[in-house]
Amino acid sequence: MADETPAGNGAAIAPTPIKMQVLAQYVRDLSFENLVVQKGLSAGEVQPDMQVAVSLDARKRPMANQYEVVTKFKVTSKNKVNGDVLFLLELEYGGTFHIDGVSDDQMHPMLLIECPRLLFPFVRRIISDVTRDGGFPPLNVDTVDFLALYRQELARRAQLQQQATEKVN
Repeated sequence: MADETPAGNGAAIAPTPIKMQVLAQYVRDLSFENLVVQKGLSAGEVQPDMQVAVSLDARKRPMANQYEVVTKFKVTSKNKVNGDVLFLLELEYGGTFHIDGVSDDQMHPMLLIECPRLLFPFVRRIISDVTRDGGFPPLNVDTVDFLALYRQELARRAQLQQQATEKVN
C-alpha cells in the first residue's frame, strides 16, 4: 500500500494515459506492373500463386512526440503452371502519429505493432483497388500479425548479434 501513496498524502498515483493520434496517412510509393499485358503472355491456363512480403520502418520526427511509420508491401503473383510472373505490386504506405504517455522501452513495439495495425485496412483497400484496376481479380490481403512480425525481427536481430559475438570470440 505504501507504493500507491506518494509522500503519504493518501492520493493514488494514476498511470499516465496513452494518447495516440493519426496525424496523416499517405502513399509514399506505389508501383504496379502487369507483366501479362507487357510481355503479351496468353491468358491460357493460369493458376496464380501470391507471395506477400511485408516490412516496416519507423523514425522519430523533429516535432515533439511525432513519429513516422511506413509499411512496405511487395506482392508478387506467379503462374503455378510455368512460373511466369503475372504482376508485381509494391506499396509503401506511411502514417504520421502523435504519441504521448508511452515509456521509452514500449515505444518501439508501439511503433512497429500498433501503428501498422491502424494503417493496415487502408493498405488492404489500396492493394485490392490496384489489382482490380490492373486487370486482375481484387486481391484481399490476409490480415498481417504485426506482433508475430515484430517477434520474428527481434529473434533475427538476436541471432545476428550472437553470431557477431561468436566471431569476435
